[in-house]
Amino acid sequence: MDTLNQELALSAPSAAAAVAWPTPALFALPEKVLQFGTGVLLRGLPDFMIDEANRQGVFNGRVVVVKSTDGGDATAFERQNGLYTVCIRGVEDGRPVEENVVCSSISRVLSAKSQWAEVLEFAKSPDLQVVISNTTEVGIQLVNEDIHLTPPSSFPGKLLAVLYARFEAFKGDASRGLVIVPTELIPDNGRKLEAIVLELAHRNDLGSAFIDWLESANSFCNTLVDRIVPGRPEPALYAQLQEELGYQDELLTMSEAYALWAIEGDEKVREVLSFHSVAKGVVIRTDITLFRELKLRLLNGTHTLSYALAHLLGCTTVREALENEDMARFIHNLMLADLLPGIPYQVDEKAGQRFGMQVLDRFRNPFLEHRWLAIAMQGTAKMQMRNVPTLLHYYQKHNAVPHYVALGFAAYLLFMRNTATGASAGQGEANGEPYAIQDDRAGYFADLWAKLSPEELASAALRNTALWGHDLTRLPGFADKVTHYLHQLLEEGPSATLAAFFTKKTALAS
Repeated sequence: MDTLNQELALSAPSAAAAVAWPTPALFALPEKVLQFGTGVLLRGLPDFMIDEANRQGVFNGRVVVVKSTDGGDATAFERQNGLYTVCIRGVEDGRPVEENVVCSSISRVLSAKSQWAEVLEFAKSPDLQVVISNTTEVGIQLVNEDIHLTPPSSFPGKLLAVLYARFEAFKGDASRGLVIVPTELIPDNGRKLEAIVLELAHRNDLGSAFIDWLESANSFCNTLVDRIVPGRPEPALYAQLQEELGYQDELLTMSEAYALWAIEGDEKVREVLSFHSVAKGVVIRTDITLFRELKLRLLNGTHTLSYALAHLLGCTTVREALENEDMARFIHNLMLADLLPGIPYQVDEKAGQRFGMQVLDRFRNPFLEHRWLAIAMQGTAKMQMRNVPTLLHYYQKHNAVPHYVALGFAAYLLFMRNTATGASAGQGEANGEPYAIQDDRAGYFADLWAKLSPEELASAALRNTALWGHDLTRLPGFADKVTHYLHQLLEEGPSATLAAFFTKKTALAS
């Protein structure tokens, strides 16, 4: 079986294995993007979207990738001429989606460690317009360093070196500034990166002229990316896909159908990032708070308030939970009846409902194995960040108990019960099987469960302002309902509790 490369792509018949192959013209496009990071999210979202636009004659630029770490095998990109297949599998509007695309947006991959001179040389290219990054959340941090090192150790240091080389090459020409688009999953990622780069410029005494150019000629954009890109599938599926495609691809990447790349920017940013006009899922707005709130409160918030109940019920993955009638109903109503009205930001109800239905389609994706125990990691911190503001805002609007939130919270308290005597790390048990409680607050809850009754435990946990930033027992009726559901889960089990929950809801509605 042949290995994916440029020769194979150019000779492959257009209908072969239902693969979208690149045309010869795509390999001749100029290099317009410098990208820090080789990970699957970048390949499955920004690089994929740039490829999509290039195929339609828009943007018309390729990506030079900088590999900053020693992990992974960069030679796979060289062997495959930067080509890789994205196998899109998912559900949209209730219908299955299957698509295979050979992406050609990446022109070359450079090692920061051994090819830093080439990176700085590309910084001087008149074709360069855009910088993209995904260096993980810890990548955007201030490191006090000399940016003339080869290379600087931090990503902001590397970026500053690139910008300084460009400033010098073009003698401070304001038209040669870049649009910088970090995709690291932290709020205000663009603003934070800009602040760090400016601080580093001052510490390195790069001069007032450069600092003025840095601030005025370059655009640092806040962004939000949202697409599940698991990367290379498990061995059996990987072998099956390669058999279907008819070639070997070391960089083959799985991706869900849904995609969002929200970018905060003005008309200059829109003009440079012209791929937004045709690439599905790219939106450029002067304010992207709405997109961040919908994702954080509805998608992430639903995950956080569902993982405990789903796992205690015996569902291993999100998809399995959606196949359980009562759990699927709980997730649907939690998201759209309790969390949507509580979003602490003005959201058009129809837009919120539409986003929620997209989330449910994504949860049902039969090709993704999204495990609840992975979602449960650091669940206490996630609950505080994602769900407490929604709960407080719900009370401000309705001054009533959101019952789905209360049941989810009660299940979370039960999930945090440590069943391993003397265990240093938390360990719970569900359906006769142990599970790890990977949460910094596992010890705190182990202590509560060892000393207190369920009523006392619920009250103590809910009033702990160190956990939530607020005393949640002050919300009328919330502690009572959480305690009631916690008792029910303990005495009757999650399946009977859910069944009774919906029986009561139906009776109240009739």
